[in-house]
Amino acid sequence: MSSGPLAGLRVLDLTSQLAGPYCTMILGDLGADVVKVERPGRGDDTRAMAPHVAGESAPFMTFNRNKRSLTVDLKTPEGLAIVRALAARADVLVENWRPGTAARLGLGWDELRATNPGLVYCSISGFGQTGPYAARGGFDRIAQGMSGLMSINGEEDGPPLPVPLPVSDLGAGMFAVIGILAALHVRQRTGQGQCVDTSLLETPIAWSVYEAAQYFATGEVPRRLGLGHRTAAPYQPFRTADGWLVLGGAAPGFWAPICRVLGCEELIDDPRFATPALRVQHRRELEALLEARFKTDTTAAWLARLEAAGVPAGPILTYDQVFADPHVRAREMVVTVEHPRAGRLETLGVPVKLSATPGAVRRPAPTLGEHTDEVLRELGYDEAAIRDLRARGIV
Repeated sequence: MSSGPLAGLRVLDLTSQLAGPYCTMILGDLGADVVKVERPGRGDDTRAMAPHVAGESAPFMTFNRNKRSLTVDLKTPEGLAIVRALAARADVLVENWRPGTAARLGLGWDELRATNPGLVYCSISGFGQTGPYAARGGFDRIAQGMSGLMSINGEEDGPPLPVPLPVSDLGAGMFAVIGILAALHVRQRTGQGQCVDTSLLETPIAWSVYEAAQYFATGEVPRRLGLGHRTAAPYQPFRTADGWLVLGGAAPGFWAPICRVLGCEELIDDPRFATPALRVQHRRELEALLEARFKTDTTAAWLARLEAAGVPAGPILTYDQVFADPHVRAREMVVTVEHPRAGRLETLGVPVKLSATPGAVRRPAPTLGEHTDEVLRELGYDEAAIRDLRARGIV
């Protein structure tokens, strides 16, 4: 039995791909009992995603841990009855079908709350449950493009670029968790559940704090800045003699110490760079001057000097370096699990640390249908009924 902060919470996971599974993974990490419903035979589409370890998808295993897998054919009345029974006892249901699909199956919010008024029903979609684009299918990079994010990413004179991490998917999953926890808090007072609605498109729009501020205040359309930052300089990567570092010179108080570390004290009172706003205005000139200095020594040497001066900075690491880093290891962001097929694997840890009821990676991602019999028994199906369902391909 989990001892995490959400121990005892029952979550019905009707999601696939990434945004929905990432949401339910977080709930599982925090102790919830997550039952993931998958199609017999194929399961979640991400089970086919490369690379594979012992026939199991590594991406699927990364964001479907702490769940139990139940295979059910939702095209059959018996399969739908199983899912409705699970929904009737669930605290939370998460789905990421196109708007209207759940209702057509009889698994919509209005249908399910009639038998479970305390249910928190979360829908994650490309564009939300309302509005002129609601019926469209959505994917991460479509949302990045339509949200404005790609328009500000890349070199000033280059093409718009996507962020390689699927930020719209991951962020939508996180916003869904926030909405679910808020709805559960309200349920404690009222006993009533509610519908949570979030989307891939709204996620990067909600994150556009600097860009929205600039546009709303000035009417100017934010543009690509290359390595620069929209509101601060020098706050960006710089090339060194043997690699790269990121200089955190955003706060005004860091300007003079940076110049002293780099041996360019004459820039402290240079009228081009006298204020934070002027340093942003003359970013290109400043970049060239500072990078010429950084190229004269190694990343490690500069980081040591900057740290001694109290200036925030860090190296740009590749993922092999990240996962070998002693601080990352100390923070338990790399943990080991035993998978029934893939064996002993390293996977990502839980980023939220709670002192009394910490989350944990309690179980690896399930194999397809691994817990079907177990979940059906919990619903009251006897062995003969389970054998019959299997024989008819319903589970």
